[in-house]
Amino acid sequence: MTPRTIADLRTPAVLVDVARVNANISRMQASASAHGLRLRPHAKTHKSPVIARWQLEAGAVGVCCAKLAEAEVFADAGIDDLRLPYPIQPSNADRVVRLLDRARISIVVDDLTVAQAWSAAMCAAGRTLDVLVKVDVGFHRCGIDPDSPDAGRMVAAVGSLPALRLKGVLSHAGHGYQARSEEELASIAAEEARLLQQVAACARSQGATIEEISVGATPTARFNLTAAGPTELRPGNYVYFDRTQVALGAATLRDCALTVLASVVSRHQDRVIVDSGSKTLSTDLMRGDPKAGYGLVFRDVETGSEIDEGLHIERLSEEHATVRVMSATRRPDPGDRVRILPNHSCVVSNLVDEVVLVDGTRVLERLPVAARGRTW
Repeated sequence: MTPRTIADLRTPAVLVDVARVNANISRMQASASAHGLRLRPHAKTHKSPVIARWQLEAGAVGVCCAKLAEAEVFADAGIDDLRLPYPIQPSNADRVVRLLDRARISIVVDDLTVAQAWSAAMCAAGRTLDVLVKVDVGFHRCGIDPDSPDAGRMVAAVGSLPALRLKGVLSHAGHGYQARSEEELASIAAEEARLLQQVAACARSQGATIEEISVGATPTARFNLTAAGPTELRPGNYVYFDRTQVALGAATLRDCALTVLASVVSRHQDRVIVDSGSKTLSTDLMRGDPKAGYGLVFRDVETGSEIDEGLHIERLSEEHATVRVMSATRRPDPGDRVRILPNHSCVVSNLVDEVVLVDGTRVLERLPVAARGRTW
């Protein structure tokens, strides 16, 4: 029987509310456009060419992908402007050349030796590759040191290499996820813009052409809009949002489009067990707080808009979640359904083969997560 409502679904099931997705896409696009910024969403959140197409139709200039295998899926689906904002080893040059036959591809570098290897590979292939230099604005993962006296020279040196076309500089303020206040997030976004402008100015003084200053993170996106300097936004999580984004002030519960539908399979005096464990919800904690649990349980399975504070997801095994019953409004019984807002929606997307598109409680269709598991 084809499911007509969420009550007909087998669990666990990952639900995506289409109206909320479209509202999130429209709102972010409108904000970026109103401030003269290009929007290039990161597709690692949804991993779906279908949803990427919705973003492009709304006005996005292209999408970002986490890995080359992910980009290959999107290129196969006809998405023709792809950016990989993580350093890629030149040993993958053959794959990049094949992608260039189907799409505009841009990558990032943060090491001159690596950039030189990319230059040699593109010269050998007779191709030109767009590159941006990644700048470490405080997350301390990838990127050049913006305060190094050699930062501008390094960027300019990349721009002088044959077969590489320097587009600009790029950053990811991932440390914004650890911010404790609106003021701290605003400060992180302002510092990100300042450091990128600093590097861009140094590079221009060395003769480099800097067209793009690209920033990307959902928590800081609302502050990036009014910062001086950025030309492009690359948020990803905004399409679904999640519990973390609500805590960071980037979304409300009613903005969150991805939830997990689960069934109660066992009941005890102080706990119930549901059939969505780490293979569905992921083990991501709430901004590193182990006491916060692994998601929020809604009071109402149908609307998913108010949290039952008396139900606490305290532990995950692979297939099950242990939910502590404290002062729950509704004590679930075996066979009852619960609806959960996960801590991190991007990981949930990568754990399932498909999501169920819904309109309220009505099931619309099943959508394959086409780029799931493409980690190479």
